[in-house]
Amino acid sequence: MIPTYILIIALAVWNLLTFAMYGIDKQKAKNRQWRTSETTLIAAAFLMAAIGALLGMYIFRHKTKHIKFKILVPLGLIFNAAISIAYFWFVS
Repeated sequence: MIPTYILIIALAVWNLLTFAMYGIDKQKAKNRQWRTSETTLIAAAFLMAAIGALLGMYIFRHKTKHIKFKILVPLGLIFNAAISIAYFWFVS
């Protein structure tokens, strides 16, 4: 079994990377460059990085007007919380 502190560090790093992904995509949008797909941004939120995605959305003001993001990223946060609770309840 993986030690809890390693999981927490890994999740923190993954959330920071997702946060950066939203910031980079915002910059690319401003510069009319090739962008990260919406599917990738939402998938990152569901893959245990919803906190980073939410912070990225609101700090960078990126994708905040898209209904898809307003619904799915918070839903990803609920999903992440459920997975985390289940993991710590049943595994550790």
